[in-house]
Amino acid sequence: MGSSLAGKLARLGVSQVQDLLFLLPMRYEDRTRLTEIGVLRPGMRVTVEGYVDLTDVVYRRRRMMLCRMSDGSGALLLRFFHFSRAQADGLKRGTRIRCFGEVRLGPTGLEMVHPEYRRLAEDADEPLEDSYTPVYPATEGLGQARIRRLVSLALERLAANPPPDLLPQNITGGLGFPPLVEALVYLHRPPTGASLALLDEGRHPAQRRLAFEELLAQHLSLRMLRRKVRDRASPRLESDGAQLRRFKRGLPFRLTGAQERVLGELLADMATDRPMLRLVQGDVGSGKTVVAAGAAVVTVAAGYQAAVMAPTELLAEQHCRNFETWLGPLGVRVAWLAGRLGAAARRRALEQIGSGEAHVVVGTHALFQSGVEFARLGLVVIDEQHRFGVHQRLALTEKGEADGLRPHQLVMTATPIPRTLAMVSYADLDTSSIDELPPGRGQVATVAVPSSRRPEVLDRVRLACRSGRQAYWVCPLIEESEVLQYQAAEETAAALSDALPELVVGLVHGRMKAGDKQSVMDDFKAGRVQLLVATTVIEVGVDVPNASLMIIENSERMGLAQLHQLRGRVGRGSTDSSCVLMYQPPLGETAERRLRVLRQTSDGFRIAEEDLRLRGPGEVLGTRQTGVMQLRVADIMRDRDLLPQVREVADRLLSGRSPAITRILERWVGDAARYGQV
Repeated sequence: MGSSLAGKLARLGVSQVQDLLFLLPMRYEDRTRLTEIGVLRPGMRVTVEGYVDLTDVVYRRRRMMLCRMSDGSGALLLRFFHFSRAQADGLKRGTRIRCFGEVRLGPTGLEMVHPEYRRLAEDADEPLEDSYTPVYPATEGLGQARIRRLVSLALERLAANPPPDLLPQNITGGLGFPPLVEALVYLHRPPTGASLALLDEGRHPAQRRLAFEELLAQHLSLRMLRRKVRDRASPRLESDGAQLRRFKRGLPFRLTGAQERVLGELLADMATDRPMLRLVQGDVGSGKTVVAAGAAVVTVAAGYQAAVMAPTELLAEQHCRNFETWLGPLGVRVAWLAGRLGAAARRRALEQIGSGEAHVVVGTHALFQSGVEFARLGLVVIDEQHRFGVHQRLALTEKGEADGLRPHQLVMTATPIPRTLAMVSYADLDTSSIDELPPGRGQVATVAVPSSRRPEVLDRVRLACRSGRQAYWVCPLIEESEVLQYQAAEETAAALSDALPELVVGLVHGRMKAGDKQSVMDDFKAGRVQLLVATTVIEVGVDVPNASLMIIENSERMGLAQLHQLRGRVGRGSTDSSCVLMYQPPLGETAERRLRVLRQTSDGFRIAEEDLRLRGPGEVLGTRQTGVMQLRVADIMRDRDLLPQVREVADRLLSGRSPAITRILERWVGDAARYGQV
């Protein structure tokens, strides 16, 4: 195999013959029977056979080859945009051909565009396919015909040298699964009569057999990596508790029972000489940051540094201010490190971090860049963990490793992870949930209104601000362009200033200088700005208890989790609050469902489950960022009923130190096994 073909296959995850066997079809086509041209209807995908009546190369808006064929019951036009002279010569009048494609209605009648075809001998009895035809994931320069030939070669080798069935028969048989080789052959060449509906849904026992093994590999990889990380040594972070008691007494509020419980779980982990690997999840406003601050207090009291990393400068700045307010009276020095620091300020921050003068370091991804050296890092806190890449989190933890001791890890999220997803994708982490909101919080009523009712919404903003409250106005999400978003925000702010001249309108967006952004936020927090226009940069971390109204424009374009996060910016005081979801009709089915869920509940876990159903695990977890392995066969929602058995089999294999574990991981995970060390 040449390097060019090998490179194309690598894009499909194929680097050895075995990988071709596990490159499973996305769907199947029925080419086992002929359909008369006279009964064709638009939308049908069929095999037809007949004779060429006429082939012509024409030049209209673009060069194309038109071939008219007939079978005695009717005629059909074949249209080709990419063709060679040899193809045109091979389709002369009277040539017998068989082709497969989708029928559509063209300018002159029924046609197929770029059908698959082959010429047939005049009198030969050419058999039809004896199994359904697989359609594989493709990549540029590698078509279906080539992939099918390569898979056929792999299947020939399969008979002579089958891959080992790594799951014991008492497991697969008990679950009603066929043996591995039987499942692979069936899925690449489903026999005539197989249920295409069952195969298309991914519910056939042969597919379930492979999905089970892939989910098992995912689960095992995280469990194995957890063991590997836990085998490392970490500093024992213990103190006499005096500083922690002073910290709690200095807070302007009492910790909730859930906060006390989760802080206790963290401190118990940190007091051991094995790395803490804990995920703390809690709904928006549940108070995760103060729990992390308590863990940082104990870390500093034990003689170590803590690093706190947030995904945006706005959130990192807020964390920095909170930590300074809470920890400053204890003599704890907090340093700030972000990409936009000036050269002199950065140099000073690096000196403080390297000398140990800075006890707690708060920042963005700048924390793990070259040149940042910690004196004695004992705790790493990652906020909004799904927003960071796997390598970024790994880099910060490895950066702090010194004298053979690895820092403890705490990752936090305000996007609750559905239990279904956590069983597969967070098996390497202990999980704590802050499942109680601070007392005295107002209720948040959510309504959805069409953009045509904008004047009513403006009246609502005017009324709220006249009564001494404040409001957010979140601008439309415009694709992924930061430039377009900030332009839209500026235009919206100008329009609202004109429409509500009696109000002071502020503006915050991602392209503002950090100082300017913080100045506007300070004015809003102090009440000098009554209406804050913002992009989704305010999605996390912003805490202004007096803000009781949020308007979200073009809410139909946003995901459930993001809308829930935005809504969490209000309802932080004792006054009841409102969230208005403005949308541009007509609403699609998915968007309508999202907005309905938000109106019905404020339970972050229920919203996370619904988000998982609507968007899938990749989007919910931020797969592109997290490095979570891409599942090839399994679907977490479809196959979630397999997860209890997956965990049970994993326990059995791990307790018996089965040699099959390594081979299962090699087959399904490969390099992705580094995930879980983070």
